[in-house]
Amino acid sequence: MRIIISPAKKMRIDNDSLAYDHLPQFIKDTEVLKSYLKELSYEKLKSIWNCSDKIASLNYERIHNMDLYSNLTPAILSFEGIQYQYMGPGVFEAKAFEYIETHLRILSGFYGMLRPFDGVVPYRLEMQAKLGDNDLNSLYEFWNRRLADQLFSESNCIINLASKEYSKCISKYLNKKVRFITCVFGEMIGNKVVEKGTLAKMARGEMVRFMAEKQIADVEDIKSFRRLNYAFVDRLSDENTYIFLKEMVL
Repeated sequence: MRIIISPAKKMRIDNDSLAYDHLPQFIKDTEVLKSYLKELSYEKLKSIWNCSDKIASLNYERIHNMDLYSNLTPAILSFEGIQYQYMGPGVFEAKAFEYIETHLRILSGFYGMLRPFDGVVPYRLEMQAKLGDNDLNSLYEFWNRRLADQLFSESNCIINLASKEYSKCISKYLNKKVRFITCVFGEMIGNKVVEKGTLAKMARGEMVRFMAEKQIADVEDIKSFRRLNYAFVDRLSDENTYIFLKEMVL
């Protein structure tokens, strides 16, 4: 079993908590992307990053001074978004770290796919970024099926906790041998299950924490998740989609 999640825009350097274990599996491809980005103008990069001048200036400086092999932080401690705050890896016990190192994979526009203890540096490059170059139009095109092939070589059962922008670089290449289960954390509005961005990120992080703490090995046990007032709803779920709703609206 492998769990896939999205990265976060906000990142940090942490050299004090835990050491990284290894370099990312696709580091040579990351070198190619870094070289490509360094050749672009500030205005082009700002457009790709779709951000303010302040953030663009920071990341322009980062990309021109970037060393992919030094001052590295374990990926799981580098990302700072809401999902990671609710996952809370900073207070994991040893068994939880061992669990996520085996089972968790972080999809990344810049690094491709990361194991929790891969060493990374802060970057900004979303998977859905529009590069608009004849030689490199999109990151989906750049990574192609390599991330999916690597993931499927590790397991034929994937728990999808990633956003659609990231999960589609895996789901596009599904085959009949792979079971792909998407967890949806939503509310019933009218007759539809609706996911709200921030709440879904919170729940995805909490789900990773739950699985690590409980050492979940059987996908059926995911259904026992009852945190942040979410509970599994069997009547709305199927083999490939697990629906969790706020208990107050069950």
